[in-house]
Amino acid sequence: MSRYTGPAHKLARRLGISLDGTGKDIKRAFPPGQHGHNNRRKMSEYGIQLQEKQKLRHMFGVNEKQFRRTFDQSAKMAGVHGENFMKLLESRLDNVVYRMGFASTRRQSRQLVNHGHFLVNGKKVNIPSYRVQPGDVITLREKSRSLQVVKEAIESRNFLPNYITFNDGALEGTFTRLPDREEMPAEINEKLIVEYYSR
Repeated sequence: MSRYTGPAHKLARRLGISLDGTGKDIKRAFPPGQHGHNNRRKMSEYGIQLQEKQKLRHMFGVNEKQFRRTFDQSAKMAGVHGENFMKLLESRLDNVVYRMGFASTRRQSRQLVNHGHFLVNGKKVNIPSYRVQPGDVITLREKSRSLQVVKEAIESRNFLPNYITFNDGALEGTFTRLPDREEMPAEINEKLIVEYYSR
């Protein structure tokens, strides 16, 4: 199945979580549709696990096959499986670009990466799923510095994670290390995702 390209606000309301990180996509606290506010059915254990998996998958804009492949790769790493999985998702190039403030949403950062606006250690990379390693330097290309969307995103940036350093003058950031669990989305319970795939 291909990547979801439907209405993001409806999806955010159905999952009960802001997918773009701005909070503007979930104005109402109940699912969309005619009977959304009357939906009081109790979810099964499987349904809760599935919903948690869908939250994380749609938050990062990853299709199911790629999501599962990343999950399997995280199992081979030392440490806690669920945390390793989230660390691998956080180290995707499109997410790192979003965290640095070059884009206001992950969807926007994915498009900017796809269009080849960024260099990783001086080399052009246009693959959103490219895994950034600690110490890698992400730079906005010289010819892309006049992009209005990037200027607006940098001006409106109000937070920079501790695992990223940013040079405003050179418009480049360094991914210094993998994030700790408390620096990753708190609204996700990764243990439920591990349980879902362990069925």
